[in-house]
Amino acid sequence: MMMQGGDFFSPYPGRGQHHQPLPSAGDARYRNPRAFGQGPLSAPPAAAPMKRTLNPYVVGASVVAVKYSGGVLAAADMLGSYGSLARFRSIPRLRSVGKTLIGASGDISDYQYIMEDLIAKETREFCEADGFSLDGREIWNYMTRRMYAARNKNDPLYNQLVVASVINEQPFLAHVDLHGTSFEDDHLASGYGAHLARPILRNEWKVDMSKTEAQELLTKCMTVLFYRDCRTINKIQFADVTSAGVEVAEPVELATDWQIGVKTYSALDTGSW
Repeated sequence: MMMQGGDFFSPYPGRGQHHQPLPSAGDARYRNPRAFGQGPLSAPPAAAPMKRTLNPYVVGASVVAVKYSGGVLAAADMLGSYGSLARFRSIPRLRSVGKTLIGASGDISDYQYIMEDLIAKETREFCEADGFSLDGREIWNYMTRRMYAARNKNDPLYNQLVVASVINEQPFLAHVDLHGTSFEDDHLASGYGAHLARPILRNEWKVDMSKTEAQELLTKCMTVLFYRDCRTINKIQFADVTSAGVEVAEPVELATDWQIGVKTYSALDTGSW
């Protein structure tokens, strides 16, 4: 009989469950007839009701990425919001699998689950020792089907993923969401950035722009998102994807200016009630 992940007799936990080792022959649950029934080797009790994530708890905001002449440059802030509370301020949402960058908006725990899955897959590829490894397009195709399969089981992974790499000296940049909808583009923005950053990218991105120009453009987008998106902070990370691999830089703080708010408030101040 095929065992499902997370069953008592299976060494592999299901999604969202902890690892539970196989019981030994001397385990008290075998010796005590009351534990599982009337016999020493009786079956475990019925499984708990199946549960699904309905509302993500800790979430990350936008990821913005653009192609430039030497590769792909991406940026994301480091805030993990617990509802409307800016709870976690140092959560990286730009990580690498081999020479591929994976950036994510949405549920942080689902993103961690996805990264564990991809790293395990990359490890299996390495253990084959055949000289081949997964490139960015293959990882993107895998995640497209992985997200679509989870959605069909009514247990979606609540993320929008940005996948970037360099394949045959050509920059590759693609997107996939929790429904399995996927596409490629020269510039991408996930989360709220799809509404606020994409217009800026459409107006100012150009073919074969330099890395410096790409970083200035991303800085502008992240600054606008900090001003307009209340689930964003000005502590951000940049990630540079080239043919040599992925380099995720140390976090930096964006310079901000709130004088326009002070001036507006002063102009509206007409005295007491």
